[in-house]
Amino acid sequence: MGSTEKSARSDSSPVANDGAVAENATLDISRGRADADVASTFLASLDPAIAREAVTETEARKVLWKIDLIILPLVAATIILAAVDKVIISNAAIYGMRDDTRLVGNQYSWVGSIFYFGYLAFEYPAALLIQRFPVAKMLSISCFSWAVMMLCIAATQNFAGLAVCRFIMGMSEASIFPIASILTVMWWTNKEQPIRVAFWFNQGSSIFSGIISYGIGQTNTSVAPWRLLFLVLGAFSVLWAVVVWFCLPDSPITCRWMSDREKFVCLTRVKGNNTGIEDKKIKWYQIKECLLDPKTWLLAIFSCSQNIPNGGLVTFAAIIVSGLGYSRLNTVLLGIPTGVLATVWQLILAFICAKVPNSRCITIAVSNLVPMICAILMWQLPRSNSTGLLAAYYVFYTYWAPYVLSTSLPMANTSGHSKKVSMNAIFFLAYCLGNILGPQVFQANNAPDYSNGYIGLLCCIVVSIISISAYGYLCYSENRRRGVEQKSMEQMEQSTDAAFTDLTDKEKKSFRYTY
Repeated sequence: MGSTEKSARSDSSPVANDGAVAENATLDISRGRADADVASTFLASLDPAIAREAVTETEARKVLWKIDLIILPLVAATIILAAVDKVIISNAAIYGMRDDTRLVGNQYSWVGSIFYFGYLAFEYPAALLIQRFPVAKMLSISCFSWAVMMLCIAATQNFAGLAVCRFIMGMSEASIFPIASILTVMWWTNKEQPIRVAFWFNQGSSIFSGIISYGIGQTNTSVAPWRLLFLVLGAFSVLWAVVVWFCLPDSPITCRWMSDREKFVCLTRVKGNNTGIEDKKIKWYQIKECLLDPKTWLLAIFSCSQNIPNGGLVTFAAIIVSGLGYSRLNTVLLGIPTGVLATVWQLILAFICAKVPNSRCITIAVSNLVPMICAILMWQLPRSNSTGLLAAYYVFYTYWAPYVLSTSLPMANTSGHSKKVSMNAIFFLAYCLGNILGPQVFQANNAPDYSNGYIGLLCCIVVSIISISAYGYLCYSENRRRGVEQKSMEQMEQSTDAAFTDLTDKEKKSFRYTY
């Protein structure tokens, strides 16, 4: 078990003895942020009677419920909307976008891929902006930016216009997932995070986009349905940006709907999330260690291969279903169950991993057998068997859950600030590369059957299973080498002390990997 999880477990009790403990908690969640002094100022000005009173479990649970009922829906809805605005080109394609913008050859595939080039281009600037500005306001601005691009796409007339808008849209969304991760760490303990991530990192976009697309598909206006689709979703995103601006707090300190006592409880709850001292100085030996660690590249290979199907289906989902002989309206309706299936499946797997220690990699590998079988069926079933093909297509969407489960591994198994930053960057670059390659798996000369595309999906899933299994085995072997048998309490206490230094997981002999 990684030191991250050990720290979380040892600090999971919500009881705080005095204001000094709470101040340490505040510094933990604020360290490295531009507004770190805000938290310190809050505690310094807090009524001593509030900080002196111990936090009870009942009180902590009440605050947690409040956070879950307000913060979680705001974050989840924003992520869903970002995904909808990104994937809606699939439904737009069957509503006439390819013909109206005169796309030829593989230009439509590149419209799907170019989004992630924008993602990559703005990754580093987005990270700098997140450090300098309030995260909730950044999220609102990002939402407004991609909303404007949605409205612009509605006016495009050719491939160049689509490509430019999609590229800038990718830039606009580059900060979404990092901000969602920051908010998750800010509001929930390490033990609470997996289930919350499974809630906001979901496939609800398929449900929302299917309902909206079906409604717009039945309109009869002078505006082309695909253009109306972008106009409606763009306008909705503008409104949601305003909601996020006014309703989502930047931190517990600035939360208007919490009392000072509730803010204090919130800070005390998450005091155990920090696992080491953040060092602004770049430590090149840690970067080298990250690059030379085979676990780094196994996780990167998994992230890339697991996201190639995502990039392909995001762009071609509606075209694949339409190619089975279904009408436009039936196609968009038939896309709705994919979101339900994927979301329910990832919640089930997240619950299993939360209950069974060190079951993450084996759960990911075994669960990937399901989409692997579906890829074989989509490849081998006769095209006349539309029902069987549709069923295999539906169940293939279980591919998303293994990726969601893997997103916590880079941070849980990496210690040392420079090494963490490097590992996270490599994992994210692999994610983008997979989504760039995904649309290229489905080539125009293979339409409408896309049999070669299904072979590509099959190969990717097999690579994912092998890479995550090898990653889990290396983590298990390293734990055994370090001695996973029971140690004395004195050794465990030394392990806890070591966790709060800016050493790498390789340097911390007491560090245990999560697998």
